[in-house]
This record gives sequence, structure tokens and C-alpha cells, in this order.
Amino acid sequence: MTTTVSTRMAAFCERYGLAVPILQAPMAGACPPELAVAVAEAGGMGATGAVLDAPATIGDWVRRFREGSSGALQMNLWIPDPPPAGDGGEEAARGFLERFGAPGEAAGPSPVFAEQVDALIDARPTVISSIMGVYDPPTVERIHAAGIAWFACATTLDEALAAQDAGADVVVAQGIEAGGHRGTFDPVAAESTGVGLLALVPQLADALDVPVVATGGITDGRAVAAALMLGASAVQVGTAYLRSPEIGIAAAWSEALGVAAPESSVLTRAYSGRPGRALPTPYVRAWAEGGVAPARYPVQRALVGQWRRGKAEGVDPVNQWAGQAARLARPESARTITEDLWRSARELLGI
Repeated sequence: MTTTVSTRMAAFCERYGLAVPILQAPMAGACPPELAVAVAEAGGMGATGAVLDAPATIGDWVRRFREGSSGALQMNLWIPDPPPAGDGGEEAARGFLERFGAPGEAAGPSPVFAEQVDALIDARPTVISSIMGVYDPPTVERIHAAGIAWFACATTLDEALAAQDAGADVVVAQGIEAGGHRGTFDPVAAESTGVGLLALVPQLADALDVPVVATGGITDGRAVAAALMLGASAVQVGTAYLRSPEIGIAAAWSEALGVAAPESSVLTRAYSGRPGRALPTPYVRAWAEGGVAPARYPVQRALVGQWRRGKAEGVDPVNQWAGQAARLARPESARTITEDLWRSARELLGI
């Protein structure tokens, strides 16, 4: 079994220019270039989530990353949801948000998805990844023609098979344990579909012809080793990096992550309209108990941004995402975290 793990992992690392089979999760809003540089310089793959970024911002981020590292890089976009029906729940959500204070100004237009895709391809990262669905055939063809790999996030076996059929080079298996947004293709099903990583990874590894990367609840070397033993070729890590100085999240959020029990984080639509796993802050609890459903994505995200610009008391200044293994996250440098994850996993695997 160990030989199989070693062979699978080594082939993946060679293909994507890695020294260790550890990928930084592309966390939109929590991926400064300094974090990606630290992970890449430790031998892993740095990343950024570009869903909120205009093309010029994407270009500037890549320039800053390349100033610090020539290592592997993943850049991620959300596949746009279909337009919400009616007002998408805006009127009710707006009324609920008024209890927290006055809104600020509405934001300008969101970045254009097609222009974001162009910017990512122009940047020539190692990997362009997707979440919430798959790229259309012309986009997949352009990605591959540029010599870039496509990694597709999937939360179920059906999604993984659809991604493979669409031309994905790698499937990222996201377990229900993962912090941040659920990658479920169907925005409605996302609220009720939840498969744990322990069940998801071996089924995908058995059914797919492409490599599997495991993500969700991977915060120490034991989880890295377990994912590789289950059939993954590499792991993707998010919450484990949140307390690193390269990100510099607020002290209260960092401290809450350090004491969060596995059962304490919750799935909520309160931040964006799409379900994501977060800490149960008073703001998040208010939506769960308030009898009003958040608006659909991207309406809820726009509304929350508007109230944040108004500095409404009681609205979390940032989305306080947290995976179920958050308590194991350490306030150490991302490079140290990456190196320690792999050192510990190697000892357990005997490789």
C-alpha cells in the first residue's frame, strides 16, 4: 500500500512541479500573495481565489507572487450561478439587515466572468481551477491550449464524473468538513448535500481516471496521511493557514478558530447566499434564528457588502470561515505549517 501511495504522490508532484503534495486552498479574500509565496517556497502549490477580482487586480496579484516565487500556482474562479428568480430574496433580506444599522453605498458592477477567465489564462498559472460547476468546452480548450491544467472541485461522485467528462485534469474532492463555501454545482442542492471526506475520496479514486486531491478537515499530518492512504494524490489545505501571519486575520477570529470544537462551525448562507462553513458568530446566529432566509447568491453577497460599507454594528466585518478541524490550526508561518504537515505525514506513511 505504501508503495502505491508513494508512486501516486510522486507522479502528481512531478506533473505539477511540486516537492510536497500540499496545495493551498484558493480562499477568496484570504489569499494575499505572501501566503501563496510561502506555500510555494515550501514546495507546495500557492493559490488565489479570484472570484471578486477585476482583471487588473488579477494581474497585479500574479506580478507580486512572481516577484517572490517561481513555484506552482493555482488560480480559481466560481462558475456563475444562473440568475436568481424574481428579486432573489433581496427585499426580505434587506429588511432583515436593517436591524443591524444603515447600509452604505451600493457597490459598482461585479467583475465580468469572461474577462476574469481571459486574465487567468494570460497569467499562465500552473492550474486554473473551478468551483460551483465546470467550465464550458471552449474555455476548457483555451485553458489546455495555453498549457494550463484544469482542476475542478466536486462534492459528490456525480459531480466528479461530470467534471472528468468535461475535461478536468484533476478533481478536488471537497468534504463537508471544509471551511468556506461548499462547491456543490446546484445552488439549491448545496444546502442539503453533504458527504464527508472519508467516504468521498475512496469512491472518487476508484471511479475516476484522473487524480484526486482531497480537501476538507485537513489540518495536521494525520489527515494528510489518511487522505493519501484513501486514494488521493495530494491534499488541499485552507483553514490550517488562516492563523498564519501571512494572512493576518483579526485577533478575535484567530482566537476563536483556536478553540472551536469540531461541531461548533455551521453551514450558513448569511454571508453570500451560497452555503459555507463558518464560525457561529452573533451575526450568523441571527440569520439562523431570524425566520428570514438570506437572499440568493450573488444578491446576498452584494447586500452584506453594502451594510459593511455602512459599518453596521453587528454585521461581521469579514466572513469568518472555519473548517471542522479549525482547532488544530496554528498561528505559525505558512511555510512552517506546510513543512510540518508533510514531515508528520511522511513519518506516519513510512516514506
